Amino acid sequence: MTPLAVALAVVFWLSLLLVAHTYVLFPWLLGRWARGRRQNADVWAPDADELPAVDILLAAHNEEAVIEEKIRSTFATTYPLDRLRLLVGSDASTDATNALLERLARRHPQLHVTAPAQRQGKPAVVGALARQATAPVLVLTDANVFFAPDTLYQLVKHFRQPAIGVVGGHILNPEHRAAGISGQEKAYLARENVIKYQEGLVWGAAMGAFGGCFAVRRAAYHAAPAAFLVDDFYVSLAALRAGYRAVHELEAVCYEDVSDHLPEEFRRKARIAAGNFQNLKEFRALLWPPWRGVAFAFWSHKVLRWLTPGLLLGLLAATAGLVALGAGWVYRAALAGQLAGPALLLLDAALRRRGRHWRGLRFVTHFYSMNAALLLGAGRYLRGAPSAVWRPTQRFQRAPSGRP
Repeated sequence: MTPLAVALAVVFWLSLLLVAHTYVLFPWLLGRWARGRRQNADVWAPDADELPAVDILLAAHNEEAVIEEKIRSTFATTYPLDRLRLLVGSDASTDATNALLERLARRHPQLHVTAPAQRQGKPAVVGALARQATAPVLVLTDANVFFAPDTLYQLVKHFRQPAIGVVGGHILNPEHRAAGISGQEKAYLARENVIKYQEGLVWGAAMGAFGGCFAVRRAAYHAAPAAFLVDDFYVSLAALRAGYRAVHELEAVCYEDVSDHLPEEFRRKARIAAGNFQNLKEFRALLWPPWRGVAFAFWSHKVLRWLTPGLLLGLLAATAGLVALGAGWVYRAALAGQLAGPALLLLDAALRRRGRHWRGLRFVTHFYSMNAALLLGAGRYLRGAPSAVWRPTQRFQRAPSGRP
């Protein structure tokens, strides 16, 4: 082989191995390493007098469709209400959110509302709420995430163990529709729940709690900078950097409506991707040495996933180059497989316009759209990340059916 062919072969096999590692090999290894391990058992009992006070922090903007159900599910809890406060920051809402919150605050003395007149962005609002908080445990949540009665207890019980700084909630997505991508998003998030749970079992290093429902020890809480787009990942990694453990609690169930519209989900993921690279720069020291548990999980679960669009493009370029140089059938077959992916995406789009929905093809669409959003987000980060001011994603926007 010529030096060029050798170089292209190295790019081909390295790119293929890294993509396979993050999507296939790492979850398989993690499952084997987690086998036989048990979640932290040093927890408070549900009726323990030592259960700590909890401040729940919620940033909201134009959430009139869900805010009443959110408040209802929060206070329909088995956790002692005399140890509970809900601090809501309405970020210059222009719909009926503020009026609804004012009415609900008269009914629930544990509800405290602030309503800044100027848009600030979620990290700034949450940071301001955290400065008001006095409880030893903070629970961060979103307006369209609904708690089960024992969600708060299941989150908070682990803080009896002083080493634990973050506990992630188990978000379920009960509803999906064949016409959109909600089924694929539901499957993706279910897999993420398992991976984070196993990371907590093996290393105490669950890679980023879901922002819609997680608890953090106030002593381990570090507010994300106001310009950061993904504040939940920042809070999780900051606790790990400070030496705390992060776990995922499968019994801390809550319910979220998943995305169904591809353009909306693409917009959301591109925004998250830009924020991911902000966090990568901030927490790059956690990547070394790579064989350490936190670093291995960070590389395997997150960083390689974020770099997958570039790896796929490198893989395609290397394969095309090798085929042009007359390489063997393995590379010709690989090129055919890579070209088939976009063709399947176009087929799914054509069938969707005719009202036909094939689940397997929709997974191809979900995969490529997710990686295109990552690529777009990386470009935005390199040009300067967009504003932290957000608008709610258009989801089902109601309490999911089947919720207790």
